[in-house]
Amino acid sequence: MKVFARLLALLVLLFAVVPGHAAAPSSPALPSPAPGRLTVYFLDVGQGDAALIVSPTGKTVLIDGGPPEAGTRLAARLRELVKGPLDLVILTHPHLDHLGGLRAAVKAVGAKRFMDPGFDHPSEAYRDLLDFVGREVGQVMSPEPNPNSPQTLLTVGLGEGVALTVLWPRVPQETFLANTRSDANANSIVTKLTYGKTAFLFTGDSEPPTEEVLLRKPVDLTSTVLKVAHHGGKHSSTAAFLERVKPQAAVISCGVGNDYGHPSPEVLGRLRDVRARTFRTDQDGEVMAVSDGTSVTLRSAKGTSGAASLGGTQQAGAPVALGPIEPTPQGRSGRSTEKEPEPGTPRTRTPASPTTPADTSAATDERYVSLKGSKVFHRESCKTLKRSKNERTVYPSRADALRERRPAEDCHP
Repeated sequence: MKVFARLLALLVLLFAVVPGHAAAPSSPALPSPAPGRLTVYFLDVGQGDAALIVSPTGKTVLIDGGPPEAGTRLAARLRELVKGPLDLVILTHPHLDHLGGLRAAVKAVGAKRFMDPGFDHPSEAYRDLLDFVGREVGQVMSPEPNPNSPQTLLTVGLGEGVALTVLWPRVPQETFLANTRSDANANSIVTKLTYGKTAFLFTGDSEPPTEEVLLRKPVDLTSTVLKVAHHGGKHSSTAAFLERVKPQAAVISCGVGNDYGHPSPEVLGRLRDVRARTFRTDQDGEVMAVSDGTSVTLRSAKGTSGAASLGGTQQAGAPVALGPIEPTPQGRSGRSTEKEPEPGTPRTRTPASPTTPADTSAATDERYVSLKGSKVFHRESCKTLKRSKNERTVYPSRADALRERRPAEDCHP
């Protein structure tokens, strides 16, 4: 009996120290946002993306929500870090590893505004999310520049001189990128967060064509910290792009032993070439960056990569746009970027853009219809409407529909 008891005790001890076993102690949680500082949490959501911004005045922005399986953990972490509803939720693009946990996140703490690129995608999970935020979030919007100042970038002020600027997409001033390796990825929302001399660049899953467009713009891309695109996949983070960004630190959000081999050796090598200190959520867990406007200090939950203190290199108060932002001319790939009114019309109740084509509904006597939770509208005769039993909104004219939705790509109303 004594021998059996000793063996049992030994087995318990062995299981307690096996890495990744449920009995193993979890990594200590990183502290709450520092008062009067800009704090960015690169949350550990496995193979996906989620980052929380907390400004010195307490304004909060959640960028992406990771995959569905991360929803419970993300919701619990947000309850620890956020007091009151999120001021803004940004979905960079409609893929499951970025949108899957957003419903749980919004349910946990609430949200005042929701922004996504306005890029239509057939995913059922995406449509379900739009239906949910349409009911639960006060304002649903696209990152359209001010129609009264189309040569400027859309900027969201977060108080104390902190600003979040949308660099891409710029619909309807420029059309969405098309015929890329992944159009949904290529049209990810790309934002730059600035505070004093420090800056953070959030790239979603942007692709080389996205980077090419940004490189042609008169935009200051330099950033203290880069959220690496597409979980460190080899097709993004080109050498030319990294040379312009000049990141001192890079954060890669990816899952342990993921099926894609992220991050790729090629991207890790390119980050070394620009001397960026690299943090990885698969190895380091959650990563926390704190800026006082002069420098950024990074630390991780597991401490695998150690801490880093980086001096900011921005000119405090300097604009992100270095000149008027004109539509990108036709590039080497042959993609036209001339203005088109169809993609990205705001889904909030704002006046129609001056570039909206003349309303022809009176001549055809055709009405326009939108399904509940959808961000597009169809011709009343569209087959999509006949297949759906969802609640719908009927607009008497195309101009009325354009004030709230954008045209569907199946029937081109």
